[in-house]
Amino acid sequence: MDKKILEFLKQDRVVALLTEKFDVKPLPVTKDIYFDMLENIVSQQLSGRVASTIFNRFLDLFPNRYPKPNILLKLDDSQLQGIGLSVAKTSYVKAMANFAINNDLNIAKIQLLSDEEVIKLLTQIKGVGVWTVQMLLIFSLGREDVFPIDDLAVRQGMIELYGIGSDNKLAKFKISEIASHWSPYRTWGTRLIWAYMNEKKKNATRM
Repeated sequence: MDKKILEFLKQDRVVALLTEKFDVKPLPVTKDIYFDMLENIVSQQLSGRVASTIFNRFLDLFPNRYPKPNILLKLDDSQLQGIGLSVAKTSYVKAMANFAINNDLNIAKIQLLSDEEVIKLLTQIKGVGVWTVQMLLIFSLGREDVFPIDDLAVRQGMIELYGIGSDNKLAKFKISEIASHWSPYRTWGTRLIWAYMNEKKKNATRM
């Protein structure tokens, strides 16, 4: 982690303790928005290990383990469900393939968009919500100020670390308020929370 970011985040006492325990590395920027979005769709509501297993089975269905959109669209739904995709996710990955055929997802073009513009563009796809696009912003585009408040591991981790009560509405407000103090580096704070949760639950999520 960059020294400037580290010093900024250490203003939060909880995050300061996490930085002493976990070393969060910079992430590489993707070259393939379409591929990464498929992985994010498959990962929805799954633990890191289960998501990885199913995504690898998904890739095994394709020549050279690459799900070209035209080939994906021709696959029978039963093949996709046979490797662990739900009926809903089967339709979502096909919607992603169709979107990729009809839209320019060139990384150079996407990187020119703001976080909000990327979210607006990609949430047009059936089954793609804000969380799914936020995973792209963090893990594929290297955006530094993303806070996925609806991520279960983030919420559980922050409730525990900051001693926040279990009332969902109040907890969400407090979590958002705490994370606002990490800005413009909320991504890094988020990844430290994930690191904490990974240690507790053994690779429950990417970090």
